Amino acid sequence: QVQLVESGGGLVQAGGSLRLSCAASGRTFTSYNMGWFRQAPGKEREFVATISKRGTMTYYTDSAKGRFTISRDNAKNTVYLQMNSLRPEDTAVYYCAADGKLRPPQRIGVGYDYWGQGTQVTVSS
Repeated sequence: QVQLVESGGGLVQAGGSLRLSCAASGRTFTSYNMGWFRQAPGKEREFVATISKRGTMTYYTDSAKGRFTISRDNAKNTVYLQMNSLRPEDTAVYYCAADGKLRPPQRIGVGYDYWGQGTQVTVSS
């Protein structure tokens, strides 16, 4: 069992930055690829970024490339999402997720084993 707790969300003006954190507890953190997903009101959950167990591979959705950076600190059992140049369309609840399967990091939420409760990010124009 893995517990995931996100933090760092909030209200920011367009063009601003936020850093989300996701602290994991439970089983060995390095056994999990980690992902960030988001869900805006009235929309389906969508993939944002993912990182491999050792942090050697990262993938991003097109809208996040060049603006967001996913990273992890395995010594602290934490994954981060640094978000720069935020836009109003980035407004959503952001979730981190853990995937313990033996496969590359996945861009699809189905199949992730554990999810956090989410943190709200609101970007004002």
